Amino acid sequence: MERKDVPEQYKWNLGDIYPSDEAWEQAFAAIEKKANFLQFRGKLGTVEGLLAYFKAEEAFYTDAYRIYLYAHLKRDEDVGASKYGSYIARVFSFFTRVESETAFVTPELTALSDETLDSYIADPRLKDYDYLLSRVKASKKYTLSEAEERILAQAGEPLSTASLAFMMLDNAELNLPEIEYEGKKVSLSHGLYSVIMSGKDRAKRKEAYELYYSAYRKILGTIATTYFGNVQKDIFYQRARGYDSCLQMALFGEDVDESVYRNLIHAVHDAAPLMHRYISLRKKTMGYETYYMYDIYPSLVEDAELKLSYEEAYDLCLKGLAPLGKEYLELFEKGRSERWIDVCETEGKRSGAYSSGCYGVHPYVLLNYQKTTHDVFTIAHEMGHSLHTYFSNRSQPFSKADYKIFVAEVASTVNEVLLLKYLLKTTTDAKLKKYLLNYFMDMIRTTLFRQTQFAEFEERAHAMAEAGEPLNKDNLSELYRGLNEAYYGPDVVHDDNIAIEWARIPHFYTSFYVYKYATGITAAICIADRILKKGQPAVDDYFKFLSGGCSADPVSLLKIAGADLTSSEPFVAAMREFEETMNEFERLS
Repeated sequence: MERKDVPEQYKWNLGDIYPSDEAWEQAFAAIEKKANFLQFRGKLGTVEGLLAYFKAEEAFYTDAYRIYLYAHLKRDEDVGASKYGSYIARVFSFFTRVESETAFVTPELTALSDETLDSYIADPRLKDYDYLLSRVKASKKYTLSEAEERILAQAGEPLSTASLAFMMLDNAELNLPEIEYEGKKVSLSHGLYSVIMSGKDRAKRKEAYELYYSAYRKILGTIATTYFGNVQKDIFYQRARGYDSCLQMALFGEDVDESVYRNLIHAVHDAAPLMHRYISLRKKTMGYETYYMYDIYPSLVEDAELKLSYEEAYDLCLKGLAPLGKEYLELFEKGRSERWIDVCETEGKRSGAYSSGCYGVHPYVLLNYQKTTHDVFTIAHEMGHSLHTYFSNRSQPFSKADYKIFVAEVASTVNEVLLLKYLLKTTTDAKLKKYLLNYFMDMIRTTLFRQTQFAEFEERAHAMAEAGEPLNKDNLSELYRGLNEAYYGPDVVHDDNIAIEWARIPHFYTSFYVYKYATGITAAICIADRILKKGQPAVDDYFKFLSGGCSADPVSLLKIAGADLTSSEPFVAAMREFEETMNEFERLS
């Protein structure tokens, strides 16, 4: 479909950001003139001077992030459009200049004594910045001189090239081959690949699987180079700042204790027999003598897929999220009626789905909606992100509104779990119930097990590079194949195609992001269970979390909602849910 053929109600309304490209240009020109932070240099040693800086920064970035939001949403409508690619490049270049100008801030603050910083944190005039200042105090040993910080800021733009190159390769220049689908020769796309891989035609799955990876194999060396470049960027920052590892740097940036990451890895390793049992169950149920990775995606229950129109799917989400109350449902509906959402897959549009927003503007959601159960849940998932952003922006000042990425996947997955539990509870169709049980097992497989596999790949790849080993298509593929064998077990063929799956994962270019999907579903299972069992008190606690923004560290905010990831219990509970779901599926078989 071409974008011009999409009905207006299925396109996001970017007029809520700027009414036109011309208005964006005017806003950009105006804010370029406001970027004057050097006037605060040397003045952060008093409460008055620091408060003046914070107020100026808030006013500036409220407008600057709005400019970025418009540019990146327009670019993602068609990633091959040079105009909006130029917009993004201009914004990044501008941000780099501003970050260079403000390079004095962190060194100036970290040069203050702990006693002075403690007095700032306790000062009621700076209450909107107390958590930020506590993080400044903690970061003192990783902060460089003003000149060095300026160099690091200036390096940001060229060091983002690897990520931008992969995005262009993956979305605009992959040259996916044609495939015959529903009687027509069509170009294979990311969205169509997902549809075919979930279908029951095994021969077509195999064909799509081989064609899809053949495209990546043709440029595998280039992608390995882009990924190595991204890892080298991380190592550059890690060594420049003095962190022990890239993982430590990433966790420190999120204010997450390493015990949370280790709890996740250990829990998934301990539960490997459960995953192997699930693969064995799939193989037995599907009746295949030899089981391949392209057999992992279809439902074990045929002809029970939720094939709903977008409108039907949205209405179903509203029903499933009823335990969250009237206000939540009204906001969820507002997203549809006020066109926060870009619904349809169109030529050149960025693949996948996401939610994006900034302070002072409602969030936006990108979808590439297909009539699959997965895409029904994607609506609930992405709107979960958006309403988390909405509650946080509404409840917190600018300085505390932007919640940590660590908790970004919690609200989205709570929505998915609640929707699934609703469907399991209300269906009277035994076949549909089995289908939904299978769907829940696959949700846990893909979000908890698979994302942890990705996280291990990232950690090991970074460790290899940190030890001086260059990353290339061979050692990356060998690493990935070994992890795939450990996670999925002996009942599936680990072929040469799955060994290069790492090459198509865009989240690897936001390093150490993917483990948060796994901790997110772990926390979400606990929170959703608590909401369904305890009702309004649990909902109230959950809304405190949604409204918490960055007012405290993310692990503490999750504890308010009933998920303590510093203990093993949430991880054990999630694995128990997986096992009980599998037991129920086998009972109904």
